[in-house]
This record gives sequence, structure tokens and C-alpha cells, in this order.
Amino acid sequence: MVSQRKTGAILGYANIIVKNLVNLVYTPMLLAFVGQADYGVYQTSNSFVFSLTLLTFGFSEAYIRFYTQERAKGSEGDIRRLNGMYLMLYIAVCVVALALGLLFSANVGTFFSDSFTDNQVGLAGKLMVIMSFNVAVTLFSTVFDAYILAHEQFKFQQSRQMFTSLATPGVAFVLLNLGMGAVGVATAQLAVALTLLVLNARFAVLKLGMRFDVFHFDGSLFLSIAAFSAWIFGNQICELVNQSVPNMLLGALTSAVTVSVFAISIQVRSVFVSLSTVMSNVFVPMINRIVATSDDNTKLTRLMTRVGRYQMFLFCWVYCGFVLLGRFFIAKWAGEGFMDAYWLICAMALPLGIPLCQNTGIEIQRAKNKHKARSVVYLCMAGINVVFTWAMSPILGYWAPAIAYILSISLGNGLFMNWYYQKRIGLDMVFYWRRNLPVLLVSACVLASCLLGSAFMPVTGWALFLCWGAVYTVLFMAAMWAFVLDADEKNMLAARLPFLR
Repeated sequence: MVSQRKTGAILGYANIIVKNLVNLVYTPMLLAFVGQADYGVYQTSNSFVFSLTLLTFGFSEAYIRFYTQERAKGSEGDIRRLNGMYLMLYIAVCVVALALGLLFSANVGTFFSDSFTDNQVGLAGKLMVIMSFNVAVTLFSTVFDAYILAHEQFKFQQSRQMFTSLATPGVAFVLLNLGMGAVGVATAQLAVALTLLVLNARFAVLKLGMRFDVFHFDGSLFLSIAAFSAWIFGNQICELVNQSVPNMLLGALTSAVTVSVFAISIQVRSVFVSLSTVMSNVFVPMINRIVATSDDNTKLTRLMTRVGRYQMFLFCWVYCGFVLLGRFFIAKWAGEGFMDAYWLICAMALPLGIPLCQNTGIEIQRAKNKHKARSVVYLCMAGINVVFTWAMSPILGYWAPAIAYILSISLGNGLFMNWYYQKRIGLDMVFYWRRNLPVLLVSACVLASCLLGSAFMPVTGWALFLCWGAVYTVLFMAAMWAFVLDADEKNMLAARLPFLR
């Protein structure tokens, strides 16, 4: 399992590199083929249909906890009943999701006729049909994906994700050249989703021996899962608000062009999220085992701090690098019309750093079944987000959801959650921040130095872009080595990097 976690983390970051290198080409390609307006229609439709994933009600995230408990009992029959329950549940969810998606498509004019042209409304309807099937297929695949994750098969999981990163734009490129436009992009996603479903099912059933018992429904187990999942469902509502509702409201209240600028900022913001979740995801089964066997808060604190420290290094390096070089990058990558996306990203990603470096704490909460308070607070923040975005979008445009997002992350994920970890979960957050705060302070000093230098030698071409990137990275690493890393961390790095010995 240790080997699986290490390989999974390495492949996960390789996936991020591959995915973002692909996106460097993929997003400009989409903009070139479909145009800024149709790209906005595509993103709005995707956000609208993506809301159907809420129909899982948090059951997928609950699977690992209950699987770990059933495995600890040593009962194969109970695991089969658990699998059968999830299979039947997700069949029902997929049917409902598909029906609602088709209903959205049939009434698309009701939602967007005031902000979209007739052709854009027609395009949105076609996209929603394809995306509805895509959501249904993806949801059904979750049954097998959760079983694979519970067995800590990270090599297969990350290899499959790399296939997705490469296959989706490849198929989309072929369909775009055939003149299918945004419909071709949605069709490519559906084709890859179907392929992944087959791969997941084959691996789980044939390789891992996943079996189902659909004839012995355990009502008490279902009620326990439902009670546990209900609060995860609350978290998912909050995540949906942060990820999708702004696009929907902007599409209804402003214009497709405004949506496209905000969509670009969300796309880059998601890179920061992926940098964090890769490492925390591989520890989910381990956290559940610790809680199920000893519930040792000291061990959990040390794990959260160690993982969070790695995440903090990575987040600060990427965020400060984007602040330094992002304006030139956005101009060349998306175009001069998207320059406001740079400021949106800088503003939204900064407070996001706190929860991204503490997301192992989310799994600790869930393993302890103490995630109710987080869900209640996040739902309140989501409500404020929606109201503010709805009221201010006609005035502030894409800055309305950005401001609402910053407030919700700072107050909910930042202030409240750190208090909750300390007072209610039992983690030592003073120890956590004593270990991680120096990373933030030293990173800020490195960024300030580089910004001062770039004022005298601004980035005006790719050569200077690469030079400043190299200078910044060397200064960042040198500062971390000199002022942040402790003796054990230096020795560990020296053992893996011969030139540091």
C-alpha cells in the first residue's frame, strides 16, 4: 500500500503536468474553433448540467468509510450487500439524472432566452442532451471507482485519469475538424466517459473481485449511510455553488462573453485545487484505518501537518509564480480579451490556499463522523454567495461571484474550520501553523523580490518568461532550504537528490 500511495502521488502530479500542458493547447484550440461566445455557451451548459451530480447525495464519498468498517469485521457477505446497495442506488440516480437533464434541455429557452441569441439557445439545448448522458455514465462509473479507491489501487486510478487527459482533447480535435463545433467537444467527453466506465467495471470485477448482493437489502446500514452522507451532500451543494452556479447566474443575468472570462479564471483556479487533492486523496483509506483502529489525534495531527506542509510548498510556488508571470501567460494563452481573468485568479486563489493545504482534515472529519458542522457553515456561506452573485452580477459582472467566493472561502474554510479542527476534532492546529506559516512568509518575500526585479525588466516575450520562471524557482528553492526546511527534511532530500549531498 505504501508503494501504491507513493506511485499514486507521483502519477497524480504527472497527470497534473500532462493535463495542464494539454490545456495550454486545448483551451486556445476550443476558442479558435468555436469562438468566445459559443465557448461561453458551452461552459454555461456544462455548469447547468453538472448540477445533476448532486443527486449522489454524498453516497460516493461515504463508501470508503463503510467499506473499511465492514472489512474490519471480516464479513465478505456484508461487503457484497454494501456493493449491491450502491449498485441499485446509482442505477436509480442515473435514471433520474438523465431524465432531469433532458428536461433541462427541453426548457433551455426559459433559462437563457434573455441573455443568449436564438442560435445560442439552440446550441445550449443540444449540448445539454449530450452532457446529460455524460453525467449519467460518469455517475454509474462511481460504483466501481469507489471500490478501486478503497483497495488503494492508485496506479490504475491515476493511469486512467492520464488516459482521460489525453483522450478527451484528442477525440475533440478530430470532431472539431469535422465541423461539429461545441457539440463535438461534448460528444468527445461522452465517448471517453463510456470508455472509462468499461475500464473501471472490468478492473473492479475481474481484477479485484468485486461482487454484488442485490437480494438482501440492509435497511439499517442504508439509514446509517444516508445519515452520514446527508452532510457530505451539504458540502457538495457548497462546492457546486462555488464551481457552477456563478456561471449559471452570469449566463442568465449578463452575457456569454462575461461567462467565458469567468470560466477561464475558474479553469486556472481548478489547477490549484488539483495540486492539493492529488496528495490528500491517496491518504483517504489510511485515515479511515487510523480512526477505525486507534483514533489517535496525535498521529492524525502529524499526518495532516506533514501532508499540509508538502501542499503548502507546492501551492506557494505555483501561486507566487502565477502572480509573477500570469499576466503575460493569460495574454498569450487565452488572448487580450481575457486579461481580467488574471486578476480574478489572483484574488480567488489566495484564500483558497488555506483549505487546499488542509484538505486531509476533511477526510479526518468524515472518518470521525464529525462533518455536520462544516456542512452547516458551508451551506450558509453558499447561500450568501448565491444572493450576492444574483444581486450584484448586473453591476459588477464577473467580479460579483469572485467577491462572494473570496468571502465564503476566507470565513468558512479559513477562520471557522481552523477553530473547529482545534476545538471539536481534537487536532493541534497551533502545531500545524507553527510548521507551515514560515512557508507563507518566506514565499511572500521571494515574490516581492521578483516583482521588484520584474518592474525593471518586465516580461515581454517567451524568453524573458522562461528566464524569470527559472530565476524565481531557484530563489524559491534556495530560500526554502535556507529558512524553512528542518534538518530531517534536508537529509531526506539529500538522500534522494545526490547533488545536495
